[in-house]
Amino acid sequence: MAYKTVNPYTGEQLKTFPDATDEQVQQAIGHAHQTFLNWKETPFSTRAAVLNKAAKLLRDNAFQYASILTLEMGKLIGEAEAEVELSAQILEYFAKNGESLLQPDVLPVSAADGKAYIVHEPLGVLLAVEPWNFPYYQIARILAPQLTAGNTLLLKHASNVPQSAKAFEQLMRDAGLPEGAFINLFVKHTQIELILNDPRVHGVALTGSEGAGAIVAGLAGKALKKSTLELGGADAFVVLHDADVPKAAKWGVFGRHWNGGQVCVSSKRMIVVDSVYDEYLRLYTEGVAQLKAGDPAERSTTLAPLSSQSAADELKEKIHQAVAHGAIATEVGPKVPAQGAFVQPTILTNVTPDNPAYHLEFFGPVSMIFRAKDEADAIRIANDSPFGLGGSVFTQNVQHGEEVAKKISTGMVFVNQPTRVKADMPFGGVRNSGYGRELVHLGIKEFVNHKLINVVDIDAPF
Repeated sequence: MAYKTVNPYTGEQLKTFPDATDEQVQQAIGHAHQTFLNWKETPFSTRAAVLNKAAKLLRDNAFQYASILTLEMGKLIGEAEAEVELSAQILEYFAKNGESLLQPDVLPVSAADGKAYIVHEPLGVLLAVEPWNFPYYQIARILAPQLTAGNTLLLKHASNVPQSAKAFEQLMRDAGLPEGAFINLFVKHTQIELILNDPRVHGVALTGSEGAGAIVAGLAGKALKKSTLELGGADAFVVLHDADVPKAAKWGVFGRHWNGGQVCVSSKRMIVVDSVYDEYLRLYTEGVAQLKAGDPAERSTTLAPLSSQSAADELKEKIHQAVAHGAIATEVGPKVPAQGAFVQPTILTNVTPDNPAYHLEFFGPVSMIFRAKDEADAIRIANDSPFGLGGSVFTQNVQHGEEVAKKISTGMVFVNQPTRVKADMPFGGVRNSGYGRELVHLGIKEFVNHKLINVVDIDAPF
């Protein structure tokens, strides 16, 4: 595997990095394990100080960190700065709340059973396999809770964001994290099995494609190691008859196109009740037409290139196949630049259930818009997906919106905004979108031993 920085806007290859050898991988595992033996005994106050220092360093140097993201995967500079801030917030959240989240759980047992409680102890070395679309955030949301819990982490990041991975590794060192507590490795796919088969490694967290998740989860299962998976999504964006349509359309444009549309929880399937469908489609199309494609380092740019030319080519082929099976593709807005990995913003309509596109995830500025007969039909379409990550419901009757949200089968549903990513909210899905949760109390307890301790009088009956 070639780890390299290729600017998605210019196509220029800027830097390459050598793959790790098997010997380097083994050394890293050993280093992480030895560090774990000390780190697990480190007071929470010390762990929190490291996380708080890292957050401060991110904020103090936000533009420098953000510029690496823009350079490597084409993220708009403003969105890159927002990702830096979100990562800092996650670090601070666990610095502030980690100790309380890991307090023992006292069980309500009978007097005859004495005292019973559950302690949450770290497991050891973990592997994180992370994608390119949010290079810092993806690290922060696994690293912060697991370091707080007392675990140590090996990182296998995406091959097109090596400088982002190295920057975060150096950030944690500069924040005072002990050597070996977090190690970035430029490993080959074949070396993941080597890592998971090592008895000193206790689990893996992966964010990525369904195919990658199936392979890594299979390797983890074979090695009897725990895994968590955050995979793809085709989030439903449901607009009910009583929605504020102009505001819903505005949120739709944002929800589908932030990060160049390369977000697992972006609003990929817009499901609009018949009575407001025409108005929504008109306003949404007008909003998309206002997007300005260009250099992601320029703050006036509002539509980023895709992460690579190969990603752009793959997305264009998916559009072609959708049309070949009966969909109508409408290109929107001014022509995107010839330079860069751009895809023209496209709206797909008339996507029927027999069209393969109906169940696909489009990773880029492509919107599927469905006309629902009524609310019940909208819920049916929303749930007719192999994915189950996030979703949205738009209505001016918030209480009713909550009831509709309960009927949508996903890990997250938001009323009157697209799926949000926050430091203080859990993240994860069901079905082909994976299993397990990251962030808050759910994430910090994914890779700990929930150990029961029961203290009973020696003369009590068994």
